[in-house]
Amino acid sequence: MTSSRVAVSKDARMPHIPNHPSAQKRHRQNLKRQARNRALKTRVRSAAKLALDAIDGNDKEAATKSLRDVMRVLHKAASKGTLNRNAASRKIARLSRRFDRKHNPREATAAASSSG
Repeated sequence: MTSSRVAVSKDARMPHIPNHPSAQKRHRQNLKRQARNRALKTRVRSAAKLALDAIDGNDKEAATKSLRDVMRVLHKAASKGTLNRNAASRKIARLSRRFDRKHNPREATAAASSSG
């Protein structure tokens, strides 16, 4: 008779906690980084939503200010390593293009036709 052993934790919701001192330190560092990254990503998403709302509105000054703010937040997240550099640039480009189409329609169409 063979018995099959299955590794089952006592509590499935309990995270693995390391025993070795260096692994404990690594775990603490990872938790700090995870919290920092989560906060930065939340700021990025919030700033992007505010910028989209401002861009879709009719106030060009407010849209310009919110676009500048989201660019600053995205660059900061990319420099900290939370967000990939190319992803940040892509988001900035898309928001800028949307801003130009809404608030500078003649300049945006001229730039699009001359580059293509």
